Amino acid sequence: MAKADKNNASVKEVKIEDKLKALYTLQLIDSKIDKIKTLRGELPLEVQDLEDEIVGLETRIQKFSEEVKSLQVQITEKKNFMVQADSAIKKYKSQQNSVRNNREFDSLNKEIEFQGLEIQLAEKRIKEYQAQIASKNELIDAAKAKLDERKKDLDHKKGELDEIIAETQKDEQDLLNQSKDAEVIIESRLLYAYKRIRKAAHNGLAVVPVERESCGGCFNTIPPQRRLDIKLNKKITVCEHCGRILVDAAIMSETELA
Repeated sequence: MAKADKNNASVKEVKIEDKLKALYTLQLIDSKIDKIKTLRGELPLEVQDLEDEIVGLETRIQKFSEEVKSLQVQITEKKNFMVQADSAIKKYKSQQNSVRNNREFDSLNKEIEFQGLEIQLAEKRIKEYQAQIASKNELIDAAKAKLDERKKDLDHKKGELDEIIAETQKDEQDLLNQSKDAEVIIESRLLYAYKRIRKAAHNGLAVVPVERESCGGCFNTIPPQRRLDIKLNKKITVCEHCGRILVDAAIMSETELA
């Protein structure tokens, strides 16, 4: 029985007012974290873009290099084929000296012509392959030059980002710890709703106070009865226009962070 009482105590219902205070406190903490991230500006995205571009350039260079190697192999094969064809021509010419009739001579002559045409075709292919290699080497050189530039840009951007992170890391970590502490008092369902609303809001505000009878997020007027509900702190109220969680201005003043 004592154990059951203890369990009941551990899951004792937190007052709505305390939940709202915890939510607003969490919002203040998360907003401060957002400001720190804003200080970094677009640097993290720029660093990521540069890293992605570098990977793309390296992949491109590797692809072109492999194509050049393949073309070089084909050139070697064509050259070997030309040597074999030239050897065949010499053999056929030698055989012509010992033919017994014109038919055999003409047959050997056709073989000589055929091998000659094969050599010409191989020479043409070699020139085509060499032109392709030259073109791909130009693309490789251009990609390497661009890669060097991007690596320098990346080093510079990373240096800027590391400097900002070093300046704000301690403050951010302290705030992240505070954020986790603030989440403890908030039930999972409500915390999930807070994070979902916050993610959808362009300014990251999921919990806003009622100011001048209006929502502090979208600035639409709140009906009198809903304002009374918010002031009494008896239930979680959301703005019917933007969906943000609304709190009374009194909670705002009680939970301001230093």
